[in-house]
Amino acid sequence: MSVVFILMAMRSISRTALRDIALVCVADAIVGASFGAIAVSGGFDPWVPVVMSLIVFAGGAQFAAIGIVMAGGGIIAAVATGLVLNARLLPFGFAVADVVKGRLAGVHLITDETVAFALKGRDARERHDYFWTSGLALFAAWNASVVVGALAGSVIGDTDALGLDAAFPAVLVALIMPALADRGARIPVLTGGAIALAASTLFPAGVPVLLSLLGLLARPKET
Repeated sequence: MSVVFILMAMRSISRTALRDIALVCVADAIVGASFGAIAVSGGFDPWVPVVMSLIVFAGGAQFAAIGIVMAGGGIIAAVATGLVLNARLLPFGFAVADVVKGRLAGVHLITDETVAFALKGRDARERHDYFWTSGLALFAAWNASVVVGALAGSVIGDTDALGLDAAFPAVLVALIMPALADRGARIPVLTGGAIALAASTLFPAGVPVLLSLLGLLARPKET
C-alpha cells in the first residue's frame, strides 16, 4: 500500500524534488548503516538497533542513547537525552499539522528532513505529497540500512577504526552546506552552531541542540 501511495504522490512532485529525496535517502542510509554497526560492535544484540529504529526513527536521539549506554550511563539517562533531543520536533509538528492531521503514522514520520520537504510545497497538495513521499522513503531506507549495519557490525568489530562514528555529523554537515549559500540561512545557522558549541562545554547532551535554536533570532530582516 505504501508503494502505491508513493507512486501516486510522485506525480505531483518535480524531478528536482525527487532527486533531492533520493539523495537524502542515500545519505540517511549511510548513517543508518553506521548506527547499526556501531551499536552491535558496542555490545548490543543486533535486534536492539533494529527495533529501536522502527520505534524511535530519530537518528540523533538513537546515536545519543546508545552512546550514553556504551559509555556506562544508565537507561534512564539515555531515554531522557533522547527525549530532550527530540523536543525540537514539537514545533515541527505544528509546521506540518495540516499535512499530518493527527494520524499516528504521520506523527511518526516527522523528522528534520520530512518537514523541510513539506515546506517546499507550494500548496496543500504538494505539501502533503512531499511529506508522505519523503517520509515513507526515508523510513524504508533508514530501517533497511540499520539491518545491514547491524549484521555487518558483528563482522567489522572495531567501528572506530573505520571512522563510522563520524558518519552522522559528516552527513549532516554535507546536507546543510548548500543552504549556507543563502545569507538569510547562513547567519542563523552559524550563530546556532556557535551557541551549541559553547553550550556543549556546560550542559549535558541534548540541551546544546535546543539552545542552538536561539540562532533563529539572528535571521536578517527582509527588506
